[in-house]
Amino acid sequence: MTDQQIPIRGQDAAEAVDDAPEREPGESRFQLFLREVTNGSVLISLLAVLLSIVVGGILIAITDADVQAAAGYFFSRPADLLGAAWQAVAGAYSALFQGAFYNFRVSGFAAGIRPFTETLTFATPLIAAGLGVALAFRVGMFNIGGRGQMLVAASAAGWVGFSLDLPFGLHLIVAVLAAMIAGGLWAGIAGLLKARTGAHEVITTIMLNYVAYYLVSYLLRTPVLQAPGSNNPKTRAMKDTAVFPDLLGGGYNLHAGFLFAIVATIIVWYILNRSNLGFQFRAVGENPHASRVAGIDVKRAYVLAMLISGALIGLAGAAQALGTIKTGFGSGIDAGIGFDAITVALLGRSRPWGVFAAGILFGAFKAGGFSMQAAEGVPIDIVLVVQSLIVLFIAAPPLVRTIFRLPTPGEKRTSRRRVQAVAK
Repeated sequence: MTDQQIPIRGQDAAEAVDDAPEREPGESRFQLFLREVTNGSVLISLLAVLLSIVVGGILIAITDADVQAAAGYFFSRPADLLGAAWQAVAGAYSALFQGAFYNFRVSGFAAGIRPFTETLTFATPLIAAGLGVALAFRVGMFNIGGRGQMLVAASAAGWVGFSLDLPFGLHLIVAVLAAMIAGGLWAGIAGLLKARTGAHEVITTIMLNYVAYYLVSYLLRTPVLQAPGSNNPKTRAMKDTAVFPDLLGGGYNLHAGFLFAIVATIIVWYILNRSNLGFQFRAVGENPHASRVAGIDVKRAYVLAMLISGALIGLAGAAQALGTIKTGFGSGIDAGIGFDAITVALLGRSRPWGVFAAGILFGAFKAGGFSMQAAEGVPIDIVLVVQSLIVLFIAAPPLVRTIFRLPTPGEKRTSRRRVQAVAK
C-alpha cells in the first residue's frame, strides 16, 4: 500500500480532518503560529469586519445631510467636505461604541457599563443559536431552520413557564429542557429526512420554518398559548420561578441565560474537539463517503447533529422567552436571531469560541445600533448593511487577501517543496 492508501486512526485522523498546520523544517512554534494567523481564517474574519466598518462609514458619510451640503462647494473649500464626513462617521461610530460597550457621558462605572450588559443580553441567544448552526456546518449540513426551531422552543418553554407550578430552580430547568427538546426534535425532522430519503436540509428546514411560524401563530390564538381574556396573539407572563434570574440586579437586563450560553460553548467545544462523536462529526463533514468506508454511521451522524443543533437553537428560544421577553411573547419572538445565527457561525468560522466572540460582536451591533440612531440620527439599517458586508467579505477570502496583499495559504510551503524537488 502507498502512503496515500494507508488508513489513519485516532489523533492522526483528527489532525487530518482539522487540516492541522504543518511545521516547516527549522520553523519554531512561534513562527508557525504567526504564519497560521497571517494565512489563516482568523485574520480573514477580522479584516472582513474591518472592511465592513469602513464601507459602512462611507455609506454614513454619503447619506449625511451636512456632507451632502458641503459637497456642493467642494472645489472651493474641500476641507469642509472632509471635515463634515469625519464628523458624521466619527459621531456615528462613537455613539455605536458608547451604546454597546461603555457610555462616557454618564457618571459612575455602574451606569457607564450598562451598555455592555445590553450587548451581552443581545449576544446570549445569538451565541446559543450560532453554536447550533456551527455544529451543523461541521457535519456538512446547513441548518437554515433556526427561526422555526426557536419558535417551537420558545413556545414549549413559555407553556411550561406560565402553566406549571414548580419550585424555584426546578421550574427554570424544566422550561429550558422543554425548549431544547422541542428545538432538537423540530430540527431532527430535517436530519431524519436527510438520512432516510436524502432530502436536502436547506429545503426541509426552510419549509419547517413556515410550518412552525403558522403553527405557533395559530396556537397564540387558542387557549394553549394565548393569555386568558386577551384578544391579542400573545402569551401570559412567565411565572417568577421560571425566568432567568438577573445577574447584576434589577438595574440591568443581563440574565443568567448568558451563563447557559457560556456552558453551551464549552460543551460544544468539548464535543467537537475532545470526543469520539465530535471526530465522527468532523470526518463526515470533510468527506461522508470516506467516513462511510471507514465504518462511521453517516446517517446516524446527520440525525444526531441536527438534534444537537436544534437543541442549541432551542436554548436561544428559551433565553428569549424566559429572559429577554419574559412578560409574554408573540410570533415575532425569534427577532431574526435564527438567520443572524448563520452570520455569527460564518464569522466565527464554525469554531465554538469563534462563535462566542462573533455573537458578542453582533450583540454589540444590535445594542449600539439603537444608540447610534437615537444620538446621531443614523438609520439602524446601516448596522444591517455592515452585517451583510461581513458575510460578503467572509464568503470571498480571495478578495480580502487581494485588498490587503496577504499570501495565499500554502503558497510558501508549495514553493519550498518545488525547490526541494528540483534540488533532488
